[in-house]
Amino acid sequence: MKVLIAGGTGFIGKAMLRAWASEHELAVLTRNPARAQPSLPAGARAVGWDGATLGEWTQSLDGVEVLINLAGEPIAQRWTPEVKRRLWDSRVKTTELLARAISQAATPPRVMLQASAIGVYDQNPDTVADESSPPGSGFLADLGTAWEAAAAPVQERGVRLCYMRIGVVLGEDGGALERMLTPFKLGVGGPIGSGRQWLSWIHLDDVVGAAAFLMKREDLAGAFNFTAPNPVTMTEFAKTLGKVLLRPAIFRAPAFALRLMLGEAADFLLQGSRVMPKRLQDAGYEFRYPTLEPALRSLLEK
Repeated sequence: MKVLIAGGTGFIGKAMLRAWASEHELAVLTRNPARAQPSLPAGARAVGWDGATLGEWTQSLDGVEVLINLAGEPIAQRWTPEVKRRLWDSRVKTTELLARAISQAATPPRVMLQASAIGVYDQNPDTVADESSPPGSGFLADLGTAWEAAAAPVQERGVRLCYMRIGVVLGEDGGALERMLTPFKLGVGGPIGSGRQWLSWIHLDDVVGAAAFLMKREDLAGAFNFTAPNPVTMTEFAKTLGKVLLRPAIFRAPAFALRLMLGEAADFLLQGSRVMPKRLQDAGYEFRYPTLEPALRSLLEK
């Protein structure tokens, strides 16, 4: 299939490109095509855009069967008013732009996989959420709701729309795991905050696998939680990571320290939610890494 990825030079996009290079015809929307092109797999093409205005890049939609939108400023930073604005614009306004381009396309894509996040759900240690759960409150939930709503108009052109509500992605060379490793390798790792909060994680291979699954299943649309079927508490995650690394996991990171570093953004890590991938499982997707320890060993024992 012809696949166009917005945000294809990021952590998840790179993994998709590596996995699909020999199977699909790939193109990437990027703000710096000259810099991106050398890093793309053979046969993949970089297409320049600014993420804000319509232009020649819209021609790259012609003949595309799958559009994947992963574009967005990294969420793991201190949420100042300016950062919040960038987080919002890089997701909501960019998605609105793609929807406008699709509305004008001579032949729109058959399917759009739209990134979203489990932050759309209530962040509470007692929460158990699946795709039928209502949105929560607060900045992350408002952002997720608006992000998804921005893509909704593509359905008017007959585009099958799937929302990928992505959890905490574990993978090599980036993502949450890379930031967690240093204290554990130094022997001072441990749970964050109370440790009771849930971590709804997913292996990067399953993000790619679930996306490929949705691309091919023409009977599926709507929201899908991209989380492993066995979420863990933060304490369990720390113990398992310490076990795999053969390091202690007893040094708890206090909540106040995390709030000093990340401000409001720390609440996502300190509260958490237990998010289940009900619709993916009901549809028959088989997770390559349904449990945490094998997932971590696949990434760290090399």
